[in-house]
Amino acid sequence: MRRYATTPSSQTPNGSDILASYSSDTHIGQNVEHAMEMLAKADAVCFDVDSTVIDEEGIDVLADTLGKGPEVTAWTTKAMDGNIKFEDALAARLEIIQPSKTDIANCLEKHPLRLSPGVDRLVDALHKRGTDVYLVSGGFRLMIEPVAEVLGVSFDRIYANTITFDENGDYTGFDSNEPTSADQGKPKALTMIKEKYGYKTMVMVGDGATDAQAKPPADAFVGFGGVVARAAVKDKACWFVHDFE
Repeated sequence: MRRYATTPSSQTPNGSDILASYSSDTHIGQNVEHAMEMLAKADAVCFDVDSTVIDEEGIDVLADTLGKGPEVTAWTTKAMDGNIKFEDALAARLEIIQPSKTDIANCLEKHPLRLSPGVDRLVDALHKRGTDVYLVSGGFRLMIEPVAEVLGVSFDRIYANTITFDENGDYTGFDSNEPTSADQGKPKALTMIKEKYGYKTMVMVGDGATDAQAKPPADAFVGFGGVVARAAVKDKACWFVHDFE
């Protein structure tokens, strides 16, 4: 992927030229040429975070640190495979965990979230080309902000869920007004981004069924299987990749 993040938009080749440059490489997807061309000319690229930008599910990591791992992981799998409405899975997992501010801080201190190999170089190449990068996630803003900081993504380009706390920092719920708190939240978030900033070409990159929903408004969907390869995502992806190189 990274080689097409370095192409200036004024020199964008067409999809067939890009595909031909890979010689004998085998590519998976419903319209690989189109996805390559859209990535080469994109003025905005939106990344899912869990199992895409990072090589794990943040909510599962948090659950593990609180001794609730197996219960929460089962709900995560259902949500990512598209077998349940996302908002139902989010509410169920948070009700199991009920994390305080201190719980989240301790989790991140003990287990800093790990970047997927190559994603930092891809994001850096996009930034150098002048392409804006967004993190659009069903995960939690408090856990994503440290990841954004490492990648050089400004916090106002994070679209994620907000956990609410009382005055003592104890869990009270989550903000249901965040677009990513419900099913079809990612297309809603991308529509908001596109309308606010007037982007002409947007690409969504992610591992889950909720990411595939983002096309449209995304002009292309790149499915990522470097952490978990989901059959439902592979079937819907314009281009399905296993790494960010």
